[in-house]
Amino acid sequence: MSLQAINIPPASGKSPQGLIVLLHGWGANLYDLASLAPELNLPDYHFLFPDAPFPHPHVPGGKMWYDLDSDNYEGLLESGQMLLDWLLSLEGITGVPLSRTILSGFSQGGAMTLDVGLRLPVAGLVSFSGYLHGEPEPTGGLPPVLMMHGTQDGVVPVGAARQARDILMDMGVPVTYHEFNIGHQIITEEIDLMREFVLDRLGGGEPES
Repeated sequence: MSLQAINIPPASGKSPQGLIVLLHGWGANLYDLASLAPELNLPDYHFLFPDAPFPHPHVPGGKMWYDLDSDNYEGLLESGQMLLDWLLSLEGITGVPLSRTILSGFSQGGAMTLDVGLRLPVAGLVSFSGYLHGEPEPTGGLPPVLMMHGTQDGVVPVGAARQARDILMDMGVPVTYHEFNIGHQIITEEIDLMREFVLDRLGGGEPES
């Protein structure tokens, strides 16, 4: 079973400089983060916004990567494997290798980014309001990570992000970490930081006027 996704080719019409994948949070769906594509202002990049595989139990039309209400994160292993397989298939679809792919996500999508992304030779990982499910199990190299979190986040406490940051840094992962005086949300300053991270890792992407 492959993941469904919103597919946005480079706005410039050129061959993609890189691929950016954004994973939505618990109870949202593939449309939730699609507005970030124009806001990131990276016209030479290809964007994909996948739908999580499981229907949310309480939100009509909402999806989840796993059940946060269950004792053992039911669905996490299946979802992680599906995401891994899907990411491995993308070069054949987009022509962009994993080495030029940025994996990112918000909240539960940020947690999936950290969990699955450390197992792949991607160019970098971006976590908005994310956390760790447990001790990561990286394979191969350790891609650089950009983490951003709100100090007033009432959904994923900032302590979870700080703990994730410390664990990753202890593992030798290159982590850039920023906190903002916000709740469970994504703000313009974070989008700007992600854009800088992408350009630093992969270059290109002259802004459109």
